[in-house]
Amino acid sequence: MIDLLLLGTGAMVPLPNRWLSCLLVRAGGSLILFDCGEGTQVVWRRFGWGFKRLAAICLTHQHADHVAGLPGLLHTVSNAGRTEPLDIFGPTGTAAVIAGLRVIAPVLPFDVRVHELEPGASFALPDGLRGNVVAGAHSIPVLAYRVERPRAPAFDPAAARALGVPTSAWSALQHGEPVAFEGRQVRPEDVLGLPRQGVAFAFVTDTRPVPAHLDVANGVDLLICEGTYGPSAKIETAIRNGHMTFAEAATIARDADAGELWLTHFGTGMPRPDEFIGEATAVFPRTRIGRTGLAASLTFAHGLEELDPVGG
Repeated sequence: MIDLLLLGTGAMVPLPNRWLSCLLVRAGGSLILFDCGEGTQVVWRRFGWGFKRLAAICLTHQHADHVAGLPGLLHTVSNAGRTEPLDIFGPTGTAAVIAGLRVIAPVLPFDVRVHELEPGASFALPDGLRGNVVAGAHSIPVLAYRVERPRAPAFDPAAARALGVPTSAWSALQHGEPVAFEGRQVRPEDVLGLPRQGVAFAFVTDTRPVPAHLDVANGVDLLICEGTYGPSAKIETAIRNGHMTFAEAATIARDADAGELWLTHFGTGMPRPDEFIGEATAVFPRTRIGRTGLAASLTFAHGLEELDPVGG
């Protein structure tokens, strides 16, 4: 299971009723944060997901509205009692930005490990999740993220019994390990079925549409994508500033065969983004306007399901 919670949906500067764009993800006993603009820790407190379990932060790029909240958040995580290392992922240049921000958060009870990712990189995230990134098109290097939980092939107990495999060895086979007993070896493929589809989401913001976005969002259960400009009439402004319109985000969702689209990263000149939802639903009907507290679970059995965001 992967739980997702939108904390903020704003762009450039926070507004009284709109925090900056960021996403909190819960996987097993760990939390992963995507982007961290100013005020992230404030809105986070509303939902009771805690801070101590924050194990990784994924940054799309290094503009202030996506990173300026980091020093305060690191102090909050420290005060919550975390001592285990915290990993921060981001594009080239992330290490220098983190070092600068940590001038005002120099002493922490946990190691901060920074990983600069090249486009096309795959990497491990907590609780067995897998991430990979592609490059976007913005005024500085920007990454779009895909995160997935693979699903193991189904185990066939009847096949295992027919081969005489003791039940004590079933778990190893389920986890892809061969087992030996009574002088012979049984391979996982002898007792496992065909591969099964896992669950996945993509996080795409501060970028023009590029062909690689179709790869990172291909078949995801949920695409969370920027819609800095609602009306398609703003296309020239979107091009000039390196952002997208609602219709462009919806086109990615449609062409990538995403399960659902959540729009986020709304410009300050768009106080009511819901007024432009038709620009997106005309292209991709399964579109929702993002808001603080919008939450869902991705499960193998049911795909995307609504989630009560409070508690955790």
